[in-house]
This record gives sequence, structure tokens and C-alpha cells, in this order.
Amino acid sequence: MTSRSSDTLGHAMARSQGLDTLLRDLTDRAVVQVPGADACSVTVRRADRLMTLAGSTGLPGGLDLRQYENGSGPCVDAAETGSAQYAPDLAAETRWPAYTEYALATGVRCVLALPLAVEGETGAALNLYGVGPDSLARGREEARAFAERASDAVNEALRIERQQASAADVRTALLSRSIIDQAVGMLMARERIDAHRALERLRRASQDRNVKLRDLCARMVARASGGDSHGGQ
Repeated sequence: MTSRSSDTLGHAMARSQGLDTLLRDLTDRAVVQVPGADACSVTVRRADRLMTLAGSTGLPGGLDLRQYENGSGPCVDAAETGSAQYAPDLAAETRWPAYTEYALATGVRCVLALPLAVEGETGAALNLYGVGPDSLARGREEARAFAERASDAVNEALRIERQQASAADVRTALLSRSIIDQAVGMLMARERIDAHRALERLRRASQDRNVKLRDLCARMVARASGGDSHGGQ
């Protein structure tokens, strides 16, 4: 891939508001930069199942989904085996009969599926579709280079996504701790008991009422803020 192509993918990363946005941009760029490509999609295994995370403009609906349903097809094989799959002419293809019939009905004649090396995932692929027989033959080298760069971009986006999720978990935990501490303090002042006993009483109340401790404390603090002198106990 040229340095210009790498730069444009890097710019896509910088502009991206998340993995979905990045992948949509990548699939559209693949169609522009890979000769013979009329559509593109990205397959990634998540929660132990393959799914299409993004598809380019004009991608026929169901092209990938039909493969996942059948458990076979070029993008499924590429993601699960780590080997590139090329079908120059689906009209003469015999490997995936159920999928081939559907793909031909959508106007697709040529498919190139390239595995993506994605950290923390057990299977991923970049899928390119052409409407003419062997239409992707002259773009196979460009497609391989694009897939390598796309793997780097997807890995970086996934890393950022994981960091953001971790930060959100920390914020939620801190908020929960703050609410619980407020409720403990209120109960200590009202009942003239120490923090340990106050927390134990709140825990018993949450169990008895089948309500999460955080939610019980939040209601208690909210009622107190509203002037209810009865609190949550």
C-alpha cells in the first residue's frame, strides 16, 4: 500500500468516533482503492459468533449474513482458517453451493475474503465483492496490502474502545461508591451507629427487598435531598 493510502487510513482513525465509524470508512475506502471491488465488508467474531461490523455503501443485504447462517462461505472460511479465499467466478464455484446461489442472485460474481489479524478476537476478515467474473484478480495485491493496514487500524480502534469501556466502568464504580458512602453517613448520623453497622444494615435491607445496594442507597439519598425525613430504612 502506498504511503498516501496509509496516511488516509490514519486520518480515518483520527476522525473516528468509534470502531463502527472507522470500519464504515475503511470499507468505503477499500472499494475506492482496490481495483475491481464494488462492495466491501468487515467480519469479526464477537461473543462467539461471526458478525458484520460494517459494510460499504451499496453492499447487497444478506451477503455476509447468509454465510453465517449456513456456517460456510468465503468470509467464514477466511475468518476461521486464517487463509485467504478467492472465488473468481461464483457461477463456476462448487465450495459453497447454498451461498453461491444467493450471491449470484444479488449480482455478485467474484469474492475475495482476506483474514484480518485482530488481537483478542478469534476470527476476522475483510470481504471484497465484484460484479464481474474474475474482477478482483488485478486488485489482489492491493487488497492484501489494504487488509494488513486495516488490521492495524482495527486493532488500534479496539484498544481505544476497551480503554473507554474500562474508564466508564471505573466512573460507574466511583459513582456507586459515592452514593453508598452518602447513605452510610446519613444512617450513621440518624441512628448514631458506626460505619460498619450502617453498611451491614443497608446490605440486609437490599437483600430483604431484592434491590441492588447501589439503587437502595440512591433512593435513600434522593429522598433525603427531597426533604423526606424517613430516609431509606
